[in-house]
Amino acid sequence: MTSWQTLVARARLRATRKHRYRTVEAGRHSMAHGYPAAPVPEGLAARATTASFDGGELVTVSGSGEGPGALVLLHGGAFINGIQAQHWGLVEHLVESTGRTVHVPRYPLAPAAVHTDAWRFLDAATARLGEEAPLYLVGDSAGGTLALLMAQRHRGDGLVAGLTLVAPWLDLSLGNPEVERLARQDPWLTPAGMRPIARQWAGGLDPADPSVSPLFGPLGDLPPTLVLVGSHDICRADCDRLRELAPADADLVVHVEPGSPHDYPLLPTPEGARGRADITRHVLRTLGAGVRRG
Repeated sequence: MTSWQTLVARARLRATRKHRYRTVEAGRHSMAHGYPAAPVPEGLAARATTASFDGGELVTVSGSGEGPGALVLLHGGAFINGIQAQHWGLVEHLVESTGRTVHVPRYPLAPAAVHTDAWRFLDAATARLGEEAPLYLVGDSAGGTLALLMAQRHRGDGLVAGLTLVAPWLDLSLGNPEVERLARQDPWLTPAGMRPIARQWAGGLDPADPSVSPLFGPLGDLPPTLVLVGSHDICRADCDRLRELAPADADLVVHVEPGSPHDYPLLPTPEGARGRADITRHVLRTLGAGVRRG
């Protein structure tokens, strides 16, 4: 049964966020007025360092150092919004529950940037992090797009050991017919408002091009992958499609949380807490147990 906290969250999202993507015009307006990045919270500041290069920033939050590898969290925000407080909350959870250092790339955003600008920075960041391999990537929404693309770019080289994709935007064209049906249930996202953002981010490419839409890229030889998505989320359509297209022997788990909206593991709900615990378990199974405090 869906918790009352999730029902409240859905109502709040519909009242405060749905208008940002309801129409093409709303999407263009949102793109021109993206949310600024939230600062590193006080609880993490003492463990955080920031390096600026190639048009972005790499924030590193040190863990206990117990256990191999490190995490990279690629934040969502439809490629137009900076990292938000709920993303920092997930960073703190991961640092405490896995013992690993978490690296947070703050990549260039639309409309000033397109995907090639982001990859100039992300490739430079990845090169810096190579000594900390294996890396486990966590990405939500647009960050999930980037996480899967990054894993595809590094297939077979041993850099990326595992993936968690939270409500990933897998097809920027939103061409799946199921998207329109799910939009009636989704309290947050509407394809009409997201499509102009996708076209801007694609920088002249077809939004369905595999360079920007990982659903159409190579899906074989990927690391162990966990996908978490709510049933009331337009991103569910292509998460289901990912499960259909992935090779039969893929180490892929797609969990659909009944009644939950977009990015549910980032929400302060019982379902969100279970989602965060699922991420921790997958990280520890993939990288090795190390320590676990939460």
